[in-house]
Amino acid sequence: MAMTKSQVQATLAAKLGVSKKQAGQFFDELATLAYKEAKNAFVLPGLGKLVLVQRAARIGRNPATGEQIQIPAKKVVKFRVAKAAKDAILGKKK
Repeated sequence: MAMTKSQVQATLAAKLGVSKKQAGQFFDELATLAYKEAKNAFVLPGLGKLVLVQRAARIGRNPATGEQIQIPAKKVVKFRVAKAAKDAILGKKK
């Protein structure tokens, strides 16, 4: 089961010797900075990169009717996981 925000805050607060409130403020400031800088790519060292990507227009299908529809171009936010994070979680490929 995934850790909750308060569990993550408590764990980091204990490890770093700061209060839970300070750990929470750090996460809030990190998120605000990431939202602001995403258009230029925001890197979380060791975890990955938050990037804004322009998705091209394309033709898709309505799954209910099978009818072709035009899907317009749009901007999307993507998170690209760092190689170090993949290796740490999945193990190194041989």
